[in-house]
Formats: sequence, structure tokens, C-alpha cells
Amino acid sequence: MNGIIALWKERGMTSHDCVFKLRKILKTKKIGHTGTLDPAVEGVLPICIGQATRVAEYLTDAGKTYEAVVSIGKSTTTEDAEGEAVETDESYKSVSRQQLLEVLQSLTGRIEQTPPMFSAVKVNGKRLYEYARKGEVVERPTRTVTIYSLQLLDDSTVFEGEEITFRIRIACSKGTYIRTLAVQIGEKLGYPAHMSSLVRTASGTFTEENCVTIEQVENLMNEGNIQNIILPVEYALANYPFVEIDQSNDKQIINGQVLPMHAFLKESDKIVFSKQGKALAVYIAHPTKDGFMKPEKMFPNLT
Repeated sequence: MNGIIALWKERGMTSHDCVFKLRKILKTKKIGHTGTLDPAVEGVLPICIGQATRVAEYLTDAGKTYEAVVSIGKSTTTEDAEGEAVETDESYKSVSRQQLLEVLQSLTGRIEQTPPMFSAVKVNGKRLYEYARKGEVVERPTRTVTIYSLQLLDDSTVFEGEEITFRIRIACSKGTYIRTLAVQIGEKLGYPAHMSSLVRTASGTFTEENCVTIEQVENLMNEGNIQNIILPVEYALANYPFVEIDQSNDKQIINGQVLPMHAFLKESDKIVFSKQGKALAVYIAHPTKDGFMKPEKMFPNLT
């Protein structure tokens, strides 16, 4: 069994819970997820099976799209609704749509973020949440992430009240903390803030429309129809150029040899060599031999 299942992770489950359950349902151990979602978050979680685990890192690195509700008026220890209140501002607030759009625009593009204490980032060999659970605060590394687009989904002209909430859609790079983004929006408006809910609607080429729940996976497995939802490895590589091998290079590609650079690698950081549309290898520019390329991933058993 090789391929990818576009799973809809439901609230209350960890990403590891999903992998554990699917190993039992699919009766195979070689399964991995492609980017942790917190238990309180639901959404798209591609699951790689068999040889498809080799492309898991590409899916993890791919851009993500989220829809979030931002709450202005209170900050929390975890930067989301799960945490305890840190600061509360109960004043009557009035923010115009134009003000809010300007703030969102200012946070679009390359921005800096400091990971929250309740996160899985490692500092000195320990996860930040391990320090946080002991009440310890440590210095955290600031990282640069990219917000490709940041859209306001509510159509109000004015947002008013002691607590202001609004929905946004975020397309972003790997490593972006949406709850930290919610806090940053609040800071630019001059108020404490947190993220009150979050849904991941896309992960790379996988969208909500592709997804099935764990219950649906189990039913299809019991019915003998599981192949109906297993997407090929090629689906995860769709963002890269595909090059069909021919008699002039088939043996070299199949054997994973270092070869002269392909022209496509001047425009893309990876290319996929395929046979009759089936991926054989992912090649990248050679790190030390100028003008040459080398295999990064091989899929010998997929054809």
C-alpha cells in the first residue's frame, strides 16, 4: 500500500492519534503525517503510506491555508482559547474596516514571529511546552515566515464592542503560527488578542474537498474499497516539473546517477523523472558539482 490519504483531522485528536488509529485500520506500520495540528484545530492533514512517506517532508514544507477567528480584548498563555487569561481589556472598542484591512496588509509578506511558549519548538534540547508547563519562560528564537495572503472574511464596516471578533483566511509558509499572528494583529490595533478558533483548509495541493474522516477510512477498508481514496505519490509532487525518461537516460535515472543539470532546475528547485507518468526519482542541483544534478528521492517500487 503506497500513497497518500487526505485526512480531515477532527477536533480533540492529536496528529499522532490519527497516525496510531490509521496504522490499526490499514494494518501497516509505515505511516506518517505531514504537519502537526493542535488537538483543538481541525482540518486537512495529508497522511503518507508506504513509499509515500518519502515525500512527507515535501508536504510538510508546502504552503498551508487556514481560516481563523481572531478575538480582540484578551490575551492568553497559549495565544489561543485553550489558555488562561494573561491580559484583559474590557473597554468599548471601535475598529473600522479600513483600519483592520491596513493592519492585515502590514502583516502580509515576510514577517518575524517569536514562537509561543506553548509550542513544540526545541530550545536547548527541550520542547518549549515542557518549560511552559513548569511555569518557566525561556528566550525563544525569532523566525522569519511568509504570509502570502491575509483576507478579512467578515463584511462589517465597523467592528465594535468590549470584545471584537472577526474571521480571516491566511495562506502562509511552513512554520507560521496563526495564534501568534492573531496576537500580532491585536498589538497593531493596540489591544490584547488571541486566536479563538482555527481550521486548516488546505495543505499544499490537498484541500478540504479531497478529505475523508477516520470513520470513512475505516468503512472503506472494511468494504475493500480503500484504494478509492489513496492518492498516488505524484499528487504530492504536482508542484514540480515532470520529465519522462527515455532510452537515452532511463538506466542512469533508475540507478540514481549524478547527471548533467537539466534546464528545468534553473526555474525549480526540484524536478521529477517519471516513466509513463509514474515518479521514479526527484532530482536537485548537485550541492558541490556545478552544472550537475543528483537524486534526492528514489521510488524504485512504484512503477
